[in-house]
Amino acid sequence: MEVFLTGLIAIAVGCLIWPPVARRTPVVGGLLAALAPLGIFIWLIRQAEVATGTVSRWSIPWVPELGVSLGFQLDGLGLLLALLVSGIGVLVLIYGGGYFKGSPQAAPYFAYIQLFMLAMLGVASADNLLLLFIFWELTSLASYLLIGLSHERAEARQSALRALLVTGTGGVALLAAILLLGQIGGSYNFSDLLAHADVIKGSAHYPLIFALVALGAFTKSAQAPFHFWLPGAMVAPTPVSAYLHSATMVKAGVFLLAKLNPLLGGTALWHDTLTLVGVGTMLLGSVRAMAQTDLKRLLAYSTMSALGMLVMLIGMGTDLAVAAALLFLVVHALYKAPLFMIAGIVDKATGTRDIDQLRGLGKEKPLLAAAAAFAAFSMSGIPPFIGFVGKELLFEAKMEASRFSMLITGMGFAANAVNVAVALKVGISPFARGGRPTELVKRTRSLALIVGPIVLTLVGASAGLFPGLIGEMLINPAVEAVTGHSVSLKLKLWHGFNSLLLMSAIVVVIGVLLYLNRYKVRAWVRIFLERRPLRAVGIFDHLLAGVINIATASTRLIQHGSLRLYIVALLGTLSVLIGVALNGMSSQMEFPGGGGGFRLAPIGVALVMAACAVIAIRSQGIVMTVLAMGGVGYGVALLFGLFGAPDLALTQVLVETLTLVLLTLILRSLPELRRVSNRRRRRSDALIAIGAGVAVTVALFVVAGAASDPASRVSAPMVEWSLAEAHGRNVVNVILVDFRALDTMGESTVLAAAAIGIAGLLLGTGRHSRLARTAIATPLFTFAARWLTPLLLLLSVYLLLRGHNEPGGGFIGGLVAGVGLFLSRLSLQGESFHAGRKPFIFMAAGLFTLILSAFPFGFVRTVWMQGVWGGSFWLPFVGSVKLGTPFLFDIGVYLVVIGVITLILNRLFHSEISRASRRLT
Repeated sequence: MEVFLTGLIAIAVGCLIWPPVARRTPVVGGLLAALAPLGIFIWLIRQAEVATGTVSRWSIPWVPELGVSLGFQLDGLGLLLALLVSGIGVLVLIYGGGYFKGSPQAAPYFAYIQLFMLAMLGVASADNLLLLFIFWELTSLASYLLIGLSHERAEARQSALRALLVTGTGGVALLAAILLLGQIGGSYNFSDLLAHADVIKGSAHYPLIFALVALGAFTKSAQAPFHFWLPGAMVAPTPVSAYLHSATMVKAGVFLLAKLNPLLGGTALWHDTLTLVGVGTMLLGSVRAMAQTDLKRLLAYSTMSALGMLVMLIGMGTDLAVAAALLFLVVHALYKAPLFMIAGIVDKATGTRDIDQLRGLGKEKPLLAAAAAFAAFSMSGIPPFIGFVGKELLFEAKMEASRFSMLITGMGFAANAVNVAVALKVGISPFARGGRPTELVKRTRSLALIVGPIVLTLVGASAGLFPGLIGEMLINPAVEAVTGHSVSLKLKLWHGFNSLLLMSAIVVVIGVLLYLNRYKVRAWVRIFLERRPLRAVGIFDHLLAGVINIATASTRLIQHGSLRLYIVALLGTLSVLIGVALNGMSSQMEFPGGGGGFRLAPIGVALVMAACAVIAIRSQGIVMTVLAMGGVGYGVALLFGLFGAPDLALTQVLVETLTLVLLTLILRSLPELRRVSNRRRRRSDALIAIGAGVAVTVALFVVAGAASDPASRVSAPMVEWSLAEAHGRNVVNVILVDFRALDTMGESTVLAAAAIGIAGLLLGTGRHSRLARTAIATPLFTFAARWLTPLLLLLSVYLLLRGHNEPGGGFIGGLVAGVGLFLSRLSLQGESFHAGRKPFIFMAAGLFTLILSAFPFGFVRTVWMQGVWGGSFWLPFVGSVKLGTPFLFDIGVYLVVIGVITLILNRLFHSEISRASRRLT
């Protein structure tokens, strides 16, 4: 299992390193990106243990306090999906290299498609349901990015948003179901929940759990009435359609239902709901497919019909139905993915996907025509292709249905006939002779484009000749995982002349007749569809517009834009909440310090802070106001130092210094205080401020005077564990980079996002005046900055290295380094203050380092994000520096802070220079 997980890490790394290669040479980028999934595919093929019932597992503690582990397993079902994801993924990556040759979309495509592949492999292998949910949502995010790849088109943006909202809503429902399952079953591990299947089915919450799971699966697998996002997603580039919407993402919902079948299946609610929804989706997809002329939309609606058939078979629940569903899962991927690829090649070569305009391409592209014919024959269920074996098994399973047998058989018969007609339209019609041949507008003779369709169609033909091998190695173990008991299904190409063969022949004949009369059938279907009173996509768009209107009205009411009223509401609410909490506690108040005497130094500092606050309120000048506020901040830093918190004191000094600079620049852009305030407003503001201050002061007295056992405080174990477990004497830094590293990672991400937002608000034209620049970068300032910058950078590294044992750390060091780099930038007269991409590179490198520091835990089998320690080294003035993941984490914080500081300061000073330029000109 470690090989599989290593492959996942390789794909994750590939999301970052192969897109730049693909930007220059997409074909090479595609080949390099295909290496990791190819390795995974080969490893999966060699997992013969799964075929005998053995399950590969790997698990380590993740959040042990909540009973959550980071668990992966590959049973027969997971192996089947992972093989499809990795195998077809290899061919799609190669195909994408040829498809995006010379396109600016190559780099983002390879980043997003690998991210999606990683997520789908995680869905296939996750044993912990919370982990499965994370990968599940990641597939929705990646598909949103891929569908909207051509984001300059409004249609692409709209379709991507629909897909995200529909599948995201289902994801929220799935999360609720998982939480209920964990509460009832006592675990989030699927392997543990199986032992409590009867308890879960007998629970009063079972109908709710089923409804939530069904909503998650139906939205992901485009079941009616949530089907409308799938045809709209065809605006995505063809490699995306070939991968997401034929072989992987849309199968995730079916996979979830199959995985949870032994846990939730076997009830009438499960059987009836899945069967009827599946039948309805299958029929609706078939009808809609007959009205289409666009190659990709034809394939999309036939995919929708196939997904309905899969859900119907899972709902039926018999061994034969489950086997038919899993075999059809493979069959569908083997013919639908190459047909999508072929549609993309035809589109690039002719400039159209309209089947009414495509004729005679077989003469110009005989190899492509042969691949299309093979895929069409498999889709039609013609021997000796694997589609024929799958179709006979489907008919056999439908005829043995215990309930709705006539409905299932009849609707399945009609859907299969439509499949034949669609196959002929897509795979035969564009290449057949007759009429004027379609002219080629672009040469598409690329091996990268044709290798995928050829390989997949040959695999489909070979599998049809040797179906028993697939049955024993893949289908039987997968059926065992779904049904919970062993099966021994024998797949054969030829069963002799029987009723199943007769039904297959009739289906093909009806499908051919539908194809020959396709113009009349299309006209009838369109008339029927146009008379429908309601459309799912129209209902969704109206609901979405209503939600947006309500949100807009609410925002206008609450977010009115008055900063003063925001602060008044905040302080007023805080005062009321404190008052309610302290109501009736006056008799229990014990004010501290009654018997210990007074220290004069803190009292003196407090008096100075009060004086500075008064000066800041009374002052009419910007400079004096900012300096007085700085006095309050530096007073707080001094109090931290006096009470034994040097880390906080040092951080406060640095933050206060930067705040003074930022406030000066910001306040210079605001009107004078006397213009926006009057005496009445100042009095009311004073009352609100005094009330909030008194409330907070009383609350602090109550907290400080409350009797508590020192041993029960949170700080007690932190101090005890700091040196013993985290190898650090600076408890504050140890908490940030080790004990509560996940919180720090989230805060760093928020900090970077906020900085990007601020930079966007301050983004100007980039113009500046040389006179204005010269006024800032004077010779004296340039000389000072030349010497101060390296000293500040050296000091920042010193603070970073010593932070685990002495006052310092990544945050403090990053502040110092950011100021040093900004001074260096400020002293350069000939360059723009936008600073280019460097701040963003710092932030990206920092966030990547933070994430990277969380991975080594898996190799030593510790709790997620628990520190992993190695050797140490000694430096003068610093002492011994212990190497470990917390130190790497601290470096990530250091880089993020540098990027944030340089980005904000550069943009603020750019605005200042622009104003100076206007004054000078």
